Amino acid sequence: MAFSHDLEVESSSPPLVFDVRRSEPELVAPAKPTPRENKLLSDIDTQAGLRIQIPIIQFYRNNPSMAGKDPVKAIRHALAETLVFYYPLAGRIKDGPDGSLVVDCNEEGVMFIEADADITLQQFGHTIKPPFPNFEELLYQPPGSEAVTNTPIFIIQVTRLKCGGFILALRFNHTIVDGVGVFQFATTMAGIARGVLQEPPFEPLWHRDLLRARDPPRVTFNHREYEQLTDSGDAVQQNFEQRSFFFGPAETAAIRALLPRDLDQHATTFEVLTSYVWRCRTRALQFNPKEDVRMMCIVDARDKFKSALLTNYYGSCFGFPAAVAAGGELSSEPLEYAVRLIQKARSEVSEEYVHSVADLMATSGRPLFTVVRSCLVLDTTDIGFRDLDLGWGKAVYGGMAVAGAGTFPAVNFHVPSQNAKGEEGILVLVSLPSQVMKIFAKELDDNLVKTNTTI
Repeated sequence: MAFSHDLEVESSSPPLVFDVRRSEPELVAPAKPTPRENKLLSDIDTQAGLRIQIPIIQFYRNNPSMAGKDPVKAIRHALAETLVFYYPLAGRIKDGPDGSLVVDCNEEGVMFIEADADITLQQFGHTIKPPFPNFEELLYQPPGSEAVTNTPIFIIQVTRLKCGGFILALRFNHTIVDGVGVFQFATTMAGIARGVLQEPPFEPLWHRDLLRARDPPRVTFNHREYEQLTDSGDAVQQNFEQRSFFFGPAETAAIRALLPRDLDQHATTFEVLTSYVWRCRTRALQFNPKEDVRMMCIVDARDKFKSALLTNYYGSCFGFPAAVAAGGELSSEPLEYAVRLIQKARSEVSEEYVHSVADLMATSGRPLFTVVRSCLVLDTTDIGFRDLDLGWGKAVYGGMAVAGAGTFPAVNFHVPSQNAKGEEGILVLVSLPSQVMKIFAKELDDNLVKTNTTI
C-alpha cells in the first residue's frame, strides 16, 4: 500500500492579497481604578532571551446565533474588564536597578486596533496555517512598539471579515507574561465576552519574588543552554523562509516505527516529533559533523514547584534545557539516540533547576541563551488557544502566528491543527534560510517514505 502523507502541499495558486482598513490605535485601560505601584519582575522574566514580543492569532467563523453582535465591541469591553484583575498588563515596563525590569502599573492601557478586511474566512483555504498572508496588516505593530520598555505590553487587533467571521491577533511582551499566562488572561476575557464570567475563574497570581535569585545565589546545574559560543555562522544567514508541516496520525505512526518498542511506548508525541525534526534540520544545515548542535525544549515548570502558588502564576515560569550532540553523530545515529537525549534534557527541569537559572541570571548578567547551531522548540498543543470561545465558537486556528522569536529565527512551535481531510494532528512551525528549507522539507519527506517501505 502506498504511503500517503500530508506534510506540506505546495500551492500553485497566486498569493492571497486583500485590503485591511484600520482605525487609529486606541489605548484601553482597566474598566475600574487599579493600584498605582511599581512591581519588580523576576530574574527569570528579565533574561535577555525573553526581552521580545510574541504574536498569537485566532481565526473565528461566522456564527448565525451571534447575528447583530459586533466582535470588536464585545472584545474591547471584555478587555477593559479583564485588565482590572490583570492590571500590571495595562502598565509599562521600565528599566530597574542592576539590569532588572519593573512594571509601572499606571493604567496607561493596552493598545487596541479595530479593523475590517475585504476577504472571507473561506478564502484563506481549507486549512488555515502559518505563514499567513498580509500578517503585518492583521496585526499592526506601530514603529517603535517592538521595544520592550515604555511601550504597550499588549497589542490587540480585531479584524472583521466579509463573511461575518473575524480574526483576533495579539502581541505580548514576554518579559511580563508567558504563553500559559496569556492563555489565562485570554480565558477570562473570552468568558466575559460571552457573558458567562464577571471575574477570572482563578485568582491571577503575581508572586515574582518566588522566582528571583536566592541569597546567596547557587547555580546548581550545568546550564548548557546558556553557553556563550563565538562561531555564529548559522545565526547570521539572511532570507529566512517560514513553513508549517502537518504531522497527522499516519506520519506520527511512521516515525514511531523507527523506535524500539519499549521507547515508543514511553516517548511522548512531542519528544518523537522534536527528535525527528532536529535530526532532519541538522542534516539540512550541513554543520561540521564534529561540532555540537542543540535542541532546547521549553518546559513549563508550574507543576514542578511544591508551592501551589504558582498554579495560576502568569509570569514566565519555565526552563529550556539543551539536548546536545555532535552534528555528525546526531545525523547518523538511529532516531532513538535523539529521543533519549531529548527525554534526558526535559527531565532536568525541576523547582531547583528554575531557581538555578534565576541565580545564573543574577550572577552572569542575564545572558542570552545559546544561538549557535541551536534550535528552541515549544509545544503549545495542550495550552488551549484553539478552544478559546469569545461567543462565536472555538477558533478554526488558534495559537502561534509565526515561527521564530524576536531576532532569533530558530524557534519551532507545535500547534494543534486539522488537515484538509479533517484529521487531527500537529503543525510544526519552522523558520530556515530559504535554500536550506528545500533540503529540510525533502529530508522530512524522504525519511517518511523510506520508513513506510520498511513497515
